[in-house]
Amino acid sequence: MLNETHDPSLTSWVASANTDNTDFPIQNLPFAIFRRAGSDEAFRGGVAIGDEVLDLAAAKSSGVFSGIALQAIEACDAPELNALMGMGKSVWSALRLALSQALRAGSDAQAKLAECLISQDDVEYRLPCRIGDYTDFYTSIFHATAVGSLFRPDNPLLPNYKWIPIGYHGRSSSIDVSGQTFKRPKGQLKAPDAAEPVVGPCKRLDYEMEVGIYIGSGNKLGETIALDNAEDHVFGLCLFNDWSARDIQAWEYQPLGPFLAKNFASTVSPWVVTTEALAPYRTSWTRDENDPQPLDYLESQKNRETGSFDIQLEVQLETPKMRAAGEPASHLSLSNFRHSYWTVAQMVAHHTVNGCNLQPGDMFGSGTQSGPEHDEAGSLLELTRGGKESLTLDNGETRTFLEDGDTIIMRGWCQKDGAKRIGFGEVASTVIAAD
Repeated sequence: MLNETHDPSLTSWVASANTDNTDFPIQNLPFAIFRRAGSDEAFRGGVAIGDEVLDLAAAKSSGVFSGIALQAIEACDAPELNALMGMGKSVWSALRLALSQALRAGSDAQAKLAECLISQDDVEYRLPCRIGDYTDFYTSIFHATAVGSLFRPDNPLLPNYKWIPIGYHGRSSSIDVSGQTFKRPKGQLKAPDAAEPVVGPCKRLDYEMEVGIYIGSGNKLGETIALDNAEDHVFGLCLFNDWSARDIQAWEYQPLGPFLAKNFASTVSPWVVTTEALAPYRTSWTRDENDPQPLDYLESQKNRETGSFDIQLEVQLETPKMRAAGEPASHLSLSNFRHSYWTVAQMVAHHTVNGCNLQPGDMFGSGTQSGPEHDEAGSLLELTRGGKESLTLDNGETRTFLEDGDTIIMRGWCQKDGAKRIGFGEVASTVIAAD
């Protein structure tokens, strides 16, 4: 699955793409929708290279690209990437190769494409695609066990967890891009000792560190997607913060699951890292021999050998006091997507086993990604053990759940010997007071 675009020795004529700590070396080349900040320009597709954005609307007229790659770039001259996503894996790969060759050090395309670069400091983003449907999974067994233990100490995992990639259909209209500011949600709240619920702002606002998965080419209604073909239908991954009102959730979630506790805001990072870019960071997927093994449609040698992704996931909290003092955000946790109990391919295969039709731009949430250790927890609900233990931040402030003005910052990256480090950028969003 590796090809010349993954060569760790490749460098770019864009100097900032060659620094050791960049998220966006030439081996990455993620996609976003952008325009110059504060302008009335049309939003259009771009590719990150170092600290620059290659404007694909401008690049299509440069004369550098031809054939399938040019057709793909023309599809990016739009306010959403759905058309590109629907073109399929072979087209995405052809475009990636053409971009890699054009942006490499020594490329004849430098003079023409240098005029198509815009500093990332000078742009603003919107959602990378029109998200038609959104499904949130629950793939971290460590998160599921920790949360289940808070409510069912003797039986934290429900009987189906180890058999089914559990998920629910969420709401896509309230998903927004990094920088999102949203009001603290209101809803019904019921204290354990109260006779009746009341309506008011939630008091136990939480984040969830997730990976977002964008569907590329879909399937027809009634058709299934086989496990070993599943990732041919996945365009790429992003960072995803699935905000959660835990007190609203505790009252409403039985018997049908999340509703108002989840649909008020969710935030994605602007850059979509393609699955092809992540090829060097694939890793094996295993299932404890004492656990039930997957049913046939969720099992294959390929999935066992390369089904997981080694993506480090960090969460930070910036309080209003930190912001006013110019202090850095406080580190909360560091986990890894490789701990997921189910793989991306298994999510796709299970989602379509009943004939459900996926479409370009559909999004999956991975569910909160927590690791086996307590400091790898992907939510405050876990880190504070249900609000019973407060966290002390770097500046001495404490938190059990989020307060008005708090900003959650999530970052993700892949790094190992023998491969070029690639990153996802960040997703940041802020809660403000309810009306």
